[in-house]
Amino acid sequence: MVKINARVRAAVAAILAGGMVVAMAGCGGSSATAGATGTSIPDTITTEVAYASRDFMPNTTSGALPMSANWHVVEPLYALDYTTYKTFPALAKGAPQKVSDTEYVITLRDGAKFSDGTPVKASDVVSSYKRSTAEGSLFISMLDFIDSVEAKGDNQVDFKLKEAFPMFEKRLALIPIVPSGKSDAELKKMPTGSGPWKYTAITDRQVSFEKNDAYNGKYPAQTKKMVWNVNVDDTARVTAMQAGKTDVMENVPAKAVQTLTSSGSDIQTVQGFNQAFIMFNTKKKPFDDPRVRQAVFYSIDTKKLIDNQLSGQAQTVTSFLPENFANYHKAKNVYTKNTAKAKELLKEAGVNGPIKTTLYTTDQTWVTQLAPQIKNDLAESGIDVDIQSMKSSALYPSITDKDGADFSMVLAPGDPSVFGNDPDLLMNWWYGDNVWTKQRTFWKGSEGYDELHDLMGKALSASSDAERQDYWNQCFDLLSEQVPLYPLFHRKVSTAVKKGVFDEYKTMGTTGLNLVQAKVAQ
Repeated sequence: MVKINARVRAAVAAILAGGMVVAMAGCGGSSATAGATGTSIPDTITTEVAYASRDFMPNTTSGALPMSANWHVVEPLYALDYTTYKTFPALAKGAPQKVSDTEYVITLRDGAKFSDGTPVKASDVVSSYKRSTAEGSLFISMLDFIDSVEAKGDNQVDFKLKEAFPMFEKRLALIPIVPSGKSDAELKKMPTGSGPWKYTAITDRQVSFEKNDAYNGKYPAQTKKMVWNVNVDDTARVTAMQAGKTDVMENVPAKAVQTLTSSGSDIQTVQGFNQAFIMFNTKKKPFDDPRVRQAVFYSIDTKKLIDNQLSGQAQTVTSFLPENFANYHKAKNVYTKNTAKAKELLKEAGVNGPIKTTLYTTDQTWVTQLAPQIKNDLAESGIDVDIQSMKSSALYPSITDKDGADFSMVLAPGDPSVFGNDPDLLMNWWYGDNVWTKQRTFWKGSEGYDELHDLMGKALSASSDAERQDYWNQCFDLLSEQVPLYPLFHRKVSTAVKKGVFDEYKTMGTTGLNLVQAKVAQ
């Protein structure tokens, strides 16, 4: 049994004083010292993750925690390398066999099995597609280019498309393949898959994995076990990482970078699509007028938010996409603080006197820290808001997703780049024919919604990449005018990695952790 040094004892004491409990692996553990090598617990990768959820159903969940955890357990036919957004065969044996512009045949990997030992069959792919496109699924609008999916024997699947679709292979990453014999309820609680890992336990505080011995793909699990500790609180994650009992930490607060570097972590930072957005009930007066929504964005000093609350670790918004994305185009409207402009827009919209309403926010620490300045900025333009923060699991069902919803504005985080990075997918997430436009922004059926979807359709049917980009540029311009839901900034994603744990690990620019392709130091 190793001796715990004074720094670790102090860190643990601080955690306990704050009401948090950390499991100390007394036997075989190691302190956080620069130059230390190996995982914190022998043959176990330990992480600290920043988001919580108990809905792990692979084909419908959109939570940051279950999405990224499932990458390790459940395989699609083609998976995304989130550092490049290129695809690689996962459960597929190789590239799709093109029959025509609207038909492809995909062969499954030889000998592929689920972690319970049952063979993966083409019928499992068909049923998984049906789960991913069932009524109410958030993925329907991103997969509606598919006309049919049919099994050809046990190991081939035939995909017929409604029309030629340039991102076909990438979109198949949205269909995790699960056993036909498992119910949705079983998969929601603890999914079964054919990936390198399998779940052993899922609780509110921890997700536990073991190596899947039935896996025969390219990226086997690097250790026998893996443990993800769930800590929404930034301070708790930082303290655990600093104490040396964690190998990887998600969502490093900018103000903790120096602290973690000094205690033996490498900090990897990547510009991403992750953002805080403001969402409006576009049926609620006066926010049914785009000029009022624009006034909100002209009121907020996003540069100050980035400098003060995010220590500069974000990019100001000049378009729906961040500037480092391949399809970036500077939008028609770029919002910087302009109180006079905001007041002018409110006057043009016929708003007389102050607007009084509630700004709802989710309870992530970095989101709630934005709210006080936003409140003060809005007040300068005559928009007086009370702040009410709650968990996402409470906010959406109890405030937004219900008949007769009476809210006006929501401040929340989001990052659909966990699904891919093409503009059509990213726009479909928030502006497609789904819950976001039907029950949250209530934007579906508006003139702006119809115009956007006309342009998106033309982009997909374009005869060249240049023509497609031109239509997407028009989409970005339109969204900057309509702003039913629009980013305040695009965050940089920082991950802390304990020195000496990995020979190869690349931080991705999206929410979550992906250790599938990581190489543990030997």
